[in-house]
Amino acid sequence: MKRVIAASAAASAAAAALAVPGVALAADAIAGAVQKQATNWTAIIMFLIFVVATLGITYWAASKTKSAKDFYAAGGGITGFQNGLAIAGDYMSAASFLGISALVYTSGFDGLIYSIGFLVGWPVILFLIAEQLRNLGKYTFADVASYRLQQTPIRTLAASGSLVVVALYLIAQMVGAGKLIQLLFGLQYNYAVILVGVLMVMYVTFGGMLATTWVQIIKAVLLLSGASFMALMVLVTYNFNFAALFQAAVEIHPKHLAIMEPGTLVKDPVSAISLGIALMFGTAGLPHILMRFFTVADAKEARKSVFYATGFIGYFYILTFIIGFGAIVLLMNDPSYFKLGADGVTYDKLKDMIGGNNMGAIHLSKAVGGDLFMGFISAVAFATILAVVSGLTLAGASAVSHDLYASVFRRGRVNEVQEIRVSKMATVVLGVLAMVLGIAFEQQNIAFMVGLAFAIAASANFPIIVMSMFWKKLTTRGALIGGFLGLISATVMVILGPTVWESVLGNVKGSAPFPYDNPAIFSVPLAFIGTWLFSIMDKSQNAADEEAAFEAQYIRSQTGLGAEGASH
Repeated sequence: MKRVIAASAAASAAAAALAVPGVALAADAIAGAVQKQATNWTAIIMFLIFVVATLGITYWAASKTKSAKDFYAAGGGITGFQNGLAIAGDYMSAASFLGISALVYTSGFDGLIYSIGFLVGWPVILFLIAEQLRNLGKYTFADVASYRLQQTPIRTLAASGSLVVVALYLIAQMVGAGKLIQLLFGLQYNYAVILVGVLMVMYVTFGGMLATTWVQIIKAVLLLSGASFMALMVLVTYNFNFAALFQAAVEIHPKHLAIMEPGTLVKDPVSAISLGIALMFGTAGLPHILMRFFTVADAKEARKSVFYATGFIGYFYILTFIIGFGAIVLLMNDPSYFKLGADGVTYDKLKDMIGGNNMGAIHLSKAVGGDLFMGFISAVAFATILAVVSGLTLAGASAVSHDLYASVFRRGRVNEVQEIRVSKMATVVLGVLAMVLGIAFEQQNIAFMVGLAFAIAASANFPIIVMSMFWKKLTTRGALIGGFLGLISATVMVILGPTVWESVLGNVKGSAPFPYDNPAIFSVPLAFIGTWLFSIMDKSQNAADEEAAFEAQYIRSQTGLGAEGASH
């Protein structure tokens, strides 16, 4: 039966790939006008079941959330395995699920560049960050960055970077959620955005990190299960013979053999390296991911968290690759998944898919499992966005309440009740702001926001975290100047780059002052060099004291001696 879904007005996933990390693609590709379609009652019923279940979890979590540690870090009682699943749930966004499979659908083998790029950031977290973060910090990564440096300027820097990343990421997710629900459920865009905003505020305000964690765990299990079934059904069709699957894809795809060759998405070395830097180090600087390491009991469980998360995430990206090829072989020759031409027969396999290429995974779910399974996958895609925005909102609220209010404005003279109250107020404000911005940016190309979020995380957060842990000569002055250099340069370069300058601001093609879409290859070294230079130039007494305090910090970061919740 032919489904009546309107096409997106945004650029195709393949065209957007040069601009930003693949996580933005689905949000970008559903950023245009969408006509109303027949209501998908299966998806709505399954979505309502998910909402009721997670609200029940929130009610339970609210009774367990008594202290600041409960609110920010789930009381430190999450196991390594549970936290690994929750991290995977936080990281595997709907945009990754839909966007990367769409990249494979349009460009074949090259879609792997994003899967690999997102994955290689995790060894960095495993070997450089996870244990040290848990041993030195309490609730946010700013606790680590300011451990031996001056609290006020460093927490201000860390909170600034966190809030910018959260805001940009949140807008992209809200617009993506609104368009996805409008497309799949037939609900008006504004109502869809408000619905997501209200639910995320309820999860975070009442249940804190405990509720957010279990929402992410449930979502991860559902997404992994659904994607596994889709990939399995694709492989069953070809008797688990990958060669036969790829051969069929080459024969069906308009690009034929080119889909098995690399180099069609990112052609010049500078763009390729810049994209790799943003994906790798951006992951290690995302505040909502780093915050998850404080939910476990000790550094050993933090290390287990990354081990499990890397396994789940790696497995998920393998599935998206199979799903992308499955969409090629099972959808491209079936006219019922495309908008037909004037003759009622002709269509463009790469441009005319109903709902846009990013709906390839959704359509594939119908092809392998019928309307019931399509409803399940549609509901899971929305649940995925809810889980991600909940984690982002909690990270933003923590930056406001713990880093800015408690440590900067009140200078530690605040009790837990006051801090949690401010955090809940910040959650509501962030929720309302996300809804307003999500509605305001409905018709805009919001892909650059996620690209900028990764670039800023790599440029402003990652250098300061790593250098504060491993370089004893780091000073407050160096960290402050270097961090803001990374933050400002990444922002300016993206605005002056082709994505914003030409696509968003409407200037003439080729007129962008900065020729590259991703600034990470320039902004990340600038942050590191600025931090190093202004640290070694700092000859103040504060600098000497901060260097002297490094040894005690290093011992604690490596051994956990004195760390909160550590057992020896």
